[in-house]
Amino acid sequence: MALLYHLEGERARRLKLIFVQNKIRIRQVERQEYLQPIGVLAGILDASEEIPLYDGEEFGEEMLVLKGIYGKRLDLVLAQMRKLKVSVPLKAVITEHNLSWNSVQLYEEIRKEHEQMKQ
Repeated sequence: MALLYHLEGERARRLKLIFVQNKIRIRQVERQEYLQPIGVLAGILDASEEIPLYDGEEFGEEMLVLKGIYGKRLDLVLAQMRKLKVSVPLKAVITEHNLSWNSVQLYEEIRKEHEQMKQ
């Protein structure tokens, strides 16, 4: 599964095409869902409590979160993204560590890591 954040237009269409070709389910995460745990959004965890709707700002950058895509399959997807010129700087794979984080927490963490890598 792929969780898409703030991805729109032609680039989003090309990205979705890659996922469909690789039999990867797609879920466009809406801004008001950003406080839901990543595991709930990906269908791994059940919603154990009522989570308020997010009413903050939209993320300033696009984000892609992948569930269950590792190794050679991940390499293939990333190669196809490069071939079709679909760059999403903020990418993550769901892990035990970030499963209970909400989208805002994950976004902030990935953004910090991305900034550190650019330096």
